[in-house]
Amino acid sequence: MTEIRRPDPDTLLGHIQAEENRARRGKLKVFFGACAGVGKTYAMLSAAHQQRTQGVDVVVGIVETHGRADTMALLKDLETLPLKEIEYRHHLLREFDLEGALARNPGLILMDELAHTNVQGCLHSKRWQDVDELLEAGIDVFTTVNVQHLESLNDVVGGITGVRVWETVPDHVFDEADEVMLVDLPPEELLQRLKEGKIYLPHQAERAIRNFFRKGNLIALRELSLRRTADRVDGEMRAYRRTKAVQSIWQTRESLLVCVGPGQGSERVIRNAARLATQMEVEWHAIYVETPRLQRLPKRIREQILQTLKLAKDLGAETATLPAEDAAVVTVAYAREHNLTKVVVGRDLERHFWRRSFAERIGRLATDLDVIQVARNPQNPGEPDAKAQALFLTQEYSRWPSYAKSVALCVFVTFLATPLRHWLELTNIVMIFLLVVMGVALRLGRGPAVLAAFLSVAFFDFFFVPPRFSFAVSDVQYLLTFMVMLSVALVIAQLMANLRYQARVAMNRERRARALYEAARDLSATLMAGQIAEICVRFADNVLGAKTGLLLMDKENHLQDPVKVEGALTTVDTGIAQWSFDHGEPAGLGTDTLAASPVFYLPLKAPMRTRGVLAIEPRQSHWLQVPEQRRLLDTFASLAAIAIERIHYVDVAQEALVKMESERLRNSVLSVLSHDLRTPLTALVGLSDTLGLEPLSGTQREAVQAIHDEAVRMGALVNNLLDMARLQSGEVKLKREWQLVEEVIGSALKASTGALAGREVRVELPEGLPFVEFDAVLIERVLCNLLENAGKYTEPQAHIVIRARCTDQTLDISVCDDGQGFSVGAEDTLFDKFTRGRAESSVSGVGLGLAICRAIISAHQGRIWAEHGVPRGSRFTFSLPLGTPPDLSVPPEAEA
Repeated sequence: MTEIRRPDPDTLLGHIQAEENRARRGKLKVFFGACAGVGKTYAMLSAAHQQRTQGVDVVVGIVETHGRADTMALLKDLETLPLKEIEYRHHLLREFDLEGALARNPGLILMDELAHTNVQGCLHSKRWQDVDELLEAGIDVFTTVNVQHLESLNDVVGGITGVRVWETVPDHVFDEADEVMLVDLPPEELLQRLKEGKIYLPHQAERAIRNFFRKGNLIALRELSLRRTADRVDGEMRAYRRTKAVQSIWQTRESLLVCVGPGQGSERVIRNAARLATQMEVEWHAIYVETPRLQRLPKRIREQILQTLKLAKDLGAETATLPAEDAAVVTVAYAREHNLTKVVVGRDLERHFWRRSFAERIGRLATDLDVIQVARNPQNPGEPDAKAQALFLTQEYSRWPSYAKSVALCVFVTFLATPLRHWLELTNIVMIFLLVVMGVALRLGRGPAVLAAFLSVAFFDFFFVPPRFSFAVSDVQYLLTFMVMLSVALVIAQLMANLRYQARVAMNRERRARALYEAARDLSATLMAGQIAEICVRFADNVLGAKTGLLLMDKENHLQDPVKVEGALTTVDTGIAQWSFDHGEPAGLGTDTLAASPVFYLPLKAPMRTRGVLAIEPRQSHWLQVPEQRRLLDTFASLAAIAIERIHYVDVAQEALVKMESERLRNSVLSVLSHDLRTPLTALVGLSDTLGLEPLSGTQREAVQAIHDEAVRMGALVNNLLDMARLQSGEVKLKREWQLVEEVIGSALKASTGALAGREVRVELPEGLPFVEFDAVLIERVLCNLLENAGKYTEPQAHIVIRARCTDQTLDISVCDDGQGFSVGAEDTLFDKFTRGRAESSVSGVGLGLAICRAIISAHQGRIWAEHGVPRGSRFTFSLPLGTPPDLSVPPEAEA
């Protein structure tokens, strides 16, 4: 029998909202392959050409051709966005320009190698994050990825090939793609392409064949890629079934559903199912349906069921505990919801002619499900048999007080109704007894209510039906009355007991939902870690019945001591907590790692990274095995982790804002101060020049000269402060012109004559230096600062050399000296503002010259760096991009 259900309105609404959100985003298409060389990039470019013929605006963001002629041929006719040059460790690297792509705003952009890690200085650390921002902007993206770059399969591929790939893509990026196209190639054909040099150069191909590209590796990688693609298609199919409320089972792939019950031999059923799933290489689920009857099981048997579910989870199953009235109906519904084709159950040890077995009931409810019955153990060591369990249930869970209350109520109502028999009809007295049965069922449960039903019929017959005080009846019609009364009483008892059970389940769910809501509300308003710790302590105590402690990490990724708040758990093992933090897995009580610990350690995983560890010490150790409690704890831990991460980024934002405001204020102060100082300094220089024209004694002339020199030096410092303020405020506009660098070097040498007095300066320039486009005034200022810097930190007899050389893309100019150099390790900090090469140096200055040089060179899209000289001294080098100089050749017409 197949039950037809309508789609859930909330599910449909959520689906519509999700589709609206996806409609605003761009579409992501992933070209997926087993390894390099299968033709992903070629397939991506071919698909891009098809889109272009359909009128789509296609541009190339970044594509790695690896020198393959066929791929390069497809790339020629497509518009390619220029790459962004970024300085990293004294090298100029080229990366994808996200800002340029967003400004260009094409209809479709090609982004090769999705798992690529961007160089420091890019907006995002990973290329898939760039792709996500493009999608948010409504731009469609084509990209490529290999199976070894998926995060969940990275270690599996490393174990197969012996090569661990460190650039990975989160699986959710792959799963959330709008389309995945599998690009496949047989291993023999791939190896042939490799030998023909169509993938790598010949010497690289030989090494690849010996290592990664072995035939066995390629077969295994091919299987992984096919399976991962099939998993994704299966997920899409299940999403479609949920959306359309499809109830029938689609035999698209094999899958198992195992039912765990309270009877003996459940562990054997789980192990048999695990072996079946392994042999069939399919996913499997294990569920336990908790009916009202099973709610009354003794504690020992309930703990055994929880241990069986834990065994199933350890063996790889997805487990669930489902409250319901009918286990067979819920099992069939769960199988349909998850499209599970086979149901594995334990064979019933006892058969009853009046009751169908569990397997038969499932078969009748769902004829399209395969039901597999597995033999149970006849007797597990230490496990009571069925009769012993029934006896144990009778002995331990006999609720005699409830039954006694039921008997007492029936007797009380009988005596209460006896005087009323002269005024009330017998039918009304029957209603009174039925009311008693309903009240007993509502307050005392099913068993006492059944007893009350039988007692009500007996008392009604004995005390009210003539002849009274006898079970004999004068009218045969009363037999029908007794049967109807008993049937109605039993139905009322059953319905009221079920209602009581459902009310208790709903109350527990509401309590958990309310606790999570209150925790989320409180966590969203936290501003300090101590407040989060207080909420954790309160939640654990009120909801979980446990003590808890919150351990947060420091800047070195080491866990600190638990946050000190009232009622927090303080006796924690930091070693276990650190292990849980480092591995991102639970440890301690109830786990397979250091299970002897009385404390359960749960890592707090936020969206970006693990933020700490939550230590929980329960009052009852078995509560961790209850699936509902564990899910509740995991949900709360996620909320706490997100709150901790939010506080962290709030602190980061505040620090960045303070730094920005401090920098802005400092620049404003420097600018104002420099302007105010320039006027009196100019007056001092002018007055000292005027005094120099008067007849003065030797001492007076030296004093005037000293005033003049110090005023000039102070003026230079003021000019540096003004230049720094102007550069950082963006007020400086470059006046670029194509010119020779020799002229600027000559002007800089002339301007730095005073600073270089007594030092030997040598200029080594190769012939035929090209024209370069730059601002001559600013580049001259860079050279002057470097030369003055060399003059300050060298002896009067020192040697200074200016060199220039051309590379493929830049012109590099160096200023070298053989002076005292700068401190070891200060290469990166020399160009910071107010920083000097040697703090102990007696040379005057405020440390702005090199900072100005870096700002000017950065404005020219170049870079500047410092190196230690050989054998001593220092070497400062800056590079300028060559570009394409204008054609200065004289046309033939002009010569004529």
